Amino acid sequence: MPDVWTDDQLLAVLKESLRIQRDVPAEFAEASKNAYAWHNIDAELAQLTYDSLEDRAPALTVRSETASIRALTFTSDHLTIEMEVNADSLLCQLFPTGEATIELQTRAGIIASIQADEVGCFAIRPIPASPFRLRCRTTDGTNVVTGWITL
Repeated sequence: MPDVWTDDQLLAVLKESLRIQRDVPAEFAEASKNAYAWHNIDAELAQLTYDSLEDRAPALTVRSETASIRALTFTSDHLTIEMEVNADSLLCQLFPTGEATIELQTRAGIIASIQADEVGCFAIRPIPASPFRLRCRTTDGTNVVTGWITL
């Protein structure tokens, strides 16, 4: 590599680097971003263990109408997160109960920090754009992140 570059040489190198960037498949770039998202692997993963949309049991009716609430449960070895999806909010509770800090994350990063009260309850308003995930840090040191949630 030369010690001194001419304008033409610099422009040629820049053009080549832009060409190489365009040649990277979009799915490869997305996979790279998703892999980087796991740089905080110290958090335990809470997996979706219940989704009321997948419940094949006959719907219970009240006044001839089915309930419109969707329920989700995420479970890890140390923490369970129950979530009810309403028209404009997510109502959540942690088990075991207790205070915690919850980070609401989208692909763009952390968009909100929410406090769970002493019985583990918290609300998210408005419902975030999908996909999103929750990272919960309890006062006893438990650190759990849900998988990506798409409603």
